[in-house]
Amino acid sequence: MQGIEMAAAKRPQVKSSKAGKSLKKKKQSVKFNIECKSPVEDKILNIEDFESFLSQKIKVGGKTGQLAVSGVKVEVNKTRVVLSSDVPFSKRYLKYLTKKYLKRNTLRDWLRVVASSKDTYELRYFHINQDEDEGSDNEN
Repeated sequence: MQGIEMAAAKRPQVKSSKAGKSLKKKKQSVKFNIECKSPVEDKILNIEDFESFLSQKIKVGGKTGQLAVSGVKVEVNKTRVVLSSDVPFSKRYLKYLTKKYLKRNTLRDWLRVVASSKDTYELRYFHINQDEDEGSDNEN
C-alpha cells in the first residue's frame, strides 16, 4: 500500500498554461426554428397550442417551467415557432418534444419532423404513393 502512495506522490504535477489567466466565457446563444407552414394552413395544427406545450414541457436544469429564469424563450411568428436560448440547448431535444406533441394530438401518422437546415426543423406530410403501377414500371 505504501508503494502505491509513494508512486502517486512521485508523479509530476502538470500545470495547464491557462491556469494563471482568467478566461472570459463567451455567452452562448442558440436559436432554433420549427416551420409548421403546411399543417397550420390546413388547420390540423394549432400553433399557439404547440407553443404552450413547448413552454410547459421544456426542461432546463432538470426542471420544467424554468424558461424565463434560465434565459429560454419560445415565440410564435405566424407559422413558425422560434426558440432562443442563452444556455446550451439541444436541437435533438426540440425534435423529441415536437414528436411527442404530434403523438399526443394523433398527428404523428401524417406528419414528420425533418431538419431543413442547421437550425431549422420542418413539419412535413408523409409522401404516400397511391399509384402502384408506377412502382412496377421501375422494375422493367
